[in-house]
Amino acid sequence: MRRRELMAAALATGLVPAVRAAAKPIVLELFTSQGCSSCPPADKLLGELARRPEVIALAWHVDYWDSLGWRDRFASRTATARQREYGRRLGSGVFTPALVVDGAKVVVGSERASVEAAIVAADALPVTVALSRSGDTIAVEIAAAPGPVRVQRIVYDPDHATEIGAGENDGARLREYRIVREVETLAEWDGAARRFTAKPPGLGQGQAIIVQSADLRIVGAADLPPG
Repeated sequence: MRRRELMAAALATGLVPAVRAAAKPIVLELFTSQGCSSCPPADKLLGELARRPEVIALAWHVDYWDSLGWRDRFASRTATARQREYGRRLGSGVFTPALVVDGAKVVVGSERASVEAAIVAADALPVTVALSRSGDTIAVEIAAAPGPVRVQRIVYDPDHATEIGAGENDGARLREYRIVREVETLAEWDGAARRFTAKPPGLGQGQAIIVQSADLRIVGAADLPPG
């Protein structure tokens, strides 16, 4: 059953969950750079898509543009390594702006029609992930998965504006959204249902929990937006 059919069924029965985690999420990962002149339209589009309740949007700033005139203050080797891993698995190579949908498909992040088509075509994630605050920790509940999984805690800043002083975007003021700032692998196991705790994000930050199978497909996800 496609995502739209599932949401329609929920609306018909009045069972639309109150928490974002259960709203049949779709995970959009944008690989971008402040040094890339093709990236600002993709950053803007990600910001728009992030406002949709079902979308968990994450912007990974890669570091391979940093030697070409402008050093991206959000760039990391972790982002570059993640994109290279996707590139090997999906046969897409490495480029910016690249948008990975549910760890399963890569499209050009600035091409709205391609992005929207990939969102419509995506199946609902099979593993339910629920988050709740408990004092100074976040309770994480993950339903059973069909095989081995890895769970990551990803902390992001909602948005930032940066004045660019060199490189392809010299003189521009870039606004970027859902910028990944911290990544932590919480656990890897055989896929049995599991409950554990995680640290909360920092003040003003959001936090996503991403469950991935061995082939990097995202099978479950939940978002704890700032607030």
